[in-house]
Amino acid sequence: MSDPKAQNFAEMINAADDGWVKAMGLVVTHATRDEVHGELTIGPEHLQAYGIVHGGVHAGVLESLCSIGAAINAMADGKTAVGLENSTSFLRAVRGGKLLAKAWPLMQGRRTAVWEGEVRDEQARLVASGKVRLMILDAGAEVAGEKAGMRPPKEG
Repeated sequence: MSDPKAQNFAEMINAADDGWVKAMGLVVTHATRDEVHGELTIGPEHLQAYGIVHGGVHAGVLESLCSIGAAINAMADGKTAVGLENSTSFLRAVRGGKLLAKAWPLMQGRRTAVWEGEVRDEQARLVASGKVRLMILDAGAEVAGEKAGMRPPKEG
């Protein structure tokens, strides 16, 4: 029997048909309880006026990967996770190519989690790093008037 901690949820996450991850083109390449990896090919929609990747893209990539990891852990207990705080530092400007990111847990508790992550360019240079603090919600908890959790795919 395989270790449930090693189960890879990347395919399930990439199957979602909407949301920020899909809109930005972030592809989750590995998603377990211990580490989440993703990559994003930079396009014009990711750039700010100076022609470099917008800081919000780095922050969004890190928040997404950290949130996915915390949610996978919470899901094992029938719960979910939502972000409370994102602290991202921008370390090197990037104009094109691919961003490679990963996140891992610093602390995964019953009510809160803290995940850390990094974004690198194709030359493996560190371009952004950050931490995301998340709240673990009980099953059926509401966020903004609806039950928290992944929405089912749209029928089409």
